[in-house]
Amino acid sequence: MRDFSADHRWLSLNTATVRKQGDLLQIIDACARHGIRAIDPWRDQVAAVGLDRAARAVRDAGLELSGYCRGGMFTADAVHRIEARDDNRRAVDEAKALGASCIVLVVGGLPQYSRPGSVASKDIAAARAQVEDAVAEMMEYARTARMPLAIEPLHPAYAADRACVNTTKHALDICDRLDPNRGGALGVALDVYHIWWDPELLPQIVRAGKDRLLAFHVCDWLVPTKDILNDRGMMGDGVIDIRSVRRAVEAQGFAGYSEIEIFSNDWWGRPIDEVLRTCIARHRSVV
Repeated sequence: MRDFSADHRWLSLNTATVRKQGDLLQIIDACARHGIRAIDPWRDQVAAVGLDRAARAVRDAGLELSGYCRGGMFTADAVHRIEARDDNRRAVDEAKALGASCIVLVVGGLPQYSRPGSVASKDIAAARAQVEDAVAEMMEYARTARMPLAIEPLHPAYAADRACVNTTKHALDICDRLDPNRGGALGVALDVYHIWWDPELLPQIVRAGKDRLLAFHVCDWLVPTKDILNDRGMMGDGVIDIRSVRRAVEAQGFAGYSEIEIFSNDWWGRPIDEVLRTCIARHRSVV
């Protein structure tokens, strides 16, 4: 396992971690001040400053992109399905322009939550089937841009509104059906917040292997958690054995960034430089 204690070369900042402290250009400037060499920006942040301006700022700062958040939200009724398809094709184009290493897919839950205005449904099995069909369709477009897609399994608490793919096994089952030859077009983004609890996690990481492990995200699970969406912990403040998960991922050959992604009303209320200093210190001591 790599030793992160001496520097933060392999730290990437998911820009949601400081989304309340500034726009994407200000976040890029802050990363430059702190010697952070990679980011994973969100589409709404890119849209707010403009794609061309965002791409130029990334290039000028010499940043790499550990991913692009996010594609997905595939589930929709028939009226909104083309809208979802076209939106995901735009995500591919944006990721290519920014030089992202992959697009992280949050696949969507029930259609009324994934694509507002869709006819309400309680059929999660149908939602899961639709997700698989839509990922297959998106893969065809993404292949033309050579843009890998990374399915992110989310904690089961998000099954209704954000992602009906909730385990690493489920995500890998989809990968194996749609990309059986492991051609590099499809893999997983593993976020410890969503997967740490899963008793099948370690054997599924082995199953994934190097070619399916496209992204690795870190934060912590607080006890008690006050808000299931916006009360993630800084690494070391919660109960996740982050290092053991990273050890398992790196044992398969993963050598990419450990991406810090913290949705937190607490950390959003602090100055950006304090947040980044803490991220760097915890990346060295905890991750």
